[in-house]
Amino acid sequence: MELDLIFKIAAVGIIVAILNLILKKTDHDEQAVMLTVAGIVIVLLMLIPEIKELFELIQSVFGLW
Repeated sequence: MELDLIFKIAAVGIIVAILNLILKKTDHDEQAVMLTVAGIVIVLLMLIPEIKELFELIQSVFGLW
């Protein structure tokens, strides 16, 4: 896993946490929850290529294909 990807995930987490705090302070709890869900989806989309690479590595190690 690249170090750059870890920094991107951390940046998304920090931004979501700050915006979540601001939304909760202004009594916009529903938007805060939706922002959290959107942050999780963004991080998962960033991880899909890495997961694909992991499965390809597992297939090549065990000779499944």
